[in-house]
Amino acid sequence: MRALPSYLRLLISTQLAFNVGFYAVLPYLAQHLGGTLGMAGWAVGLVLGLRTFSQQGLFMVGGALTDRFGPRPVVLVGCVLRIAGFVWLAFAGSTGTVVGAVLLIGFAAALFSPAVESETAREAVRYEAASGTPRAQVLAVFSAAGQAGAFVGPLLGSLLLFSGFRAAALAGAGVFVAVLAGHWRLMPVRKAAHARAHRRGGVRALVRSPGFVVLCLAYSCYPVAYNQLYLSLPAEVERATGSQAALGWLFALSSLLVVCVQLPVTRWAGRRLGLRTALVSGLLVVALGFVGVAVSAPLRLEGAVGLLPGAFLVAAITLGQMLLVPAARALVPDLVDDRLLGLAMGALSSVAGLVVLIASSATGTLLASGGVLLWSVLAAVPLAGALLARCLRLGGRMAG
Repeated sequence: MRALPSYLRLLISTQLAFNVGFYAVLPYLAQHLGGTLGMAGWAVGLVLGLRTFSQQGLFMVGGALTDRFGPRPVVLVGCVLRIAGFVWLAFAGSTGTVVGAVLLIGFAAALFSPAVESETAREAVRYEAASGTPRAQVLAVFSAAGQAGAFVGPLLGSLLLFSGFRAAALAGAGVFVAVLAGHWRLMPVRKAAHARAHRRGGVRALVRSPGFVVLCLAYSCYPVAYNQLYLSLPAEVERATGSQAALGWLFALSSLLVVCVQLPVTRWAGRRLGLRTALVSGLLVVALGFVGVAVSAPLRLEGAVGLLPGAFLVAAITLGQMLLVPAARALVPDLVDDRLLGLAMGALSSVAGLVVLIASSATGTLLASGGVLLWSVLAAVPLAGALLARCLRLGGRMAG
């Protein structure tokens, strides 16, 4: 962090703060919906899928606005909407109001996340050209900062849950009040680099890029798998221990792994693996995590031992994430025109959000059956992504 330019440090710190507020609430949303509000499993899955879709599915909107107006106004508006969404969620007591609050929370992230991610990718490319530091290493610092926030967030939420879910949601809103104030003061006013060059045919240009389309489809398999940390994993933890008390610690394990191991893994991957190979390898590791739970499912392990398959899944998803997320983001600037970088970063997540929305309801239905069937189907998703990623080409050649 000390070696990076000040603007990159600000962007990375932004990711840290965003995730503290976000993860103080999200890991406990499924239990609140199913337990406190009494929603059925399919409805819980649908609400979580809507949250993901309203966030990632609308990233293209935030990306296009960033290309047009620059990152600062988009980030600030996103913070205001996230505050309103968390306050609304804190007091929501019916399915309709919960859905409204969740959609607002997701749309807020659809504004500020593409702004921050595209700026970070653009600055990482510039820093690579100026210093020789690989862009994937800079983006790995960005991911590690986000996971540091994801480490603190669930622990903060687990403490606040003693006062109820409302307290956790209001605390999340409070974090974003601080983020809004800080960025209003510190985030520089930067004109959009290509505002006048922005063209309406941007989406068509992305669709006509075979490499970018393949990247989107392959990468979308990862958020489907990652979303199981909020949908299938809580059910598995409750089955094994009778409660979800250990969930926060499993999230802490994930974040601690990223904070401690992300940069060494990225440096190793940079020396030994190309970007495409890192993407394929990460998806295979994620698939292995689900295979591990599927193999142990017939044993019906309980208590502390019963948490081991879930811990293995968390570790595998986390290690896979360390390989594939920086690689995917680092590939985008080489696959699209720089004038469309914000839109492309948004599209990468929007395609994933649409896939997650479709998959979440199906997974919510499979939760009732559980066992080998559920976990085997989930293992097939990142495996399919790895097969797709092997087909990725960059400029007429294999991308790493």
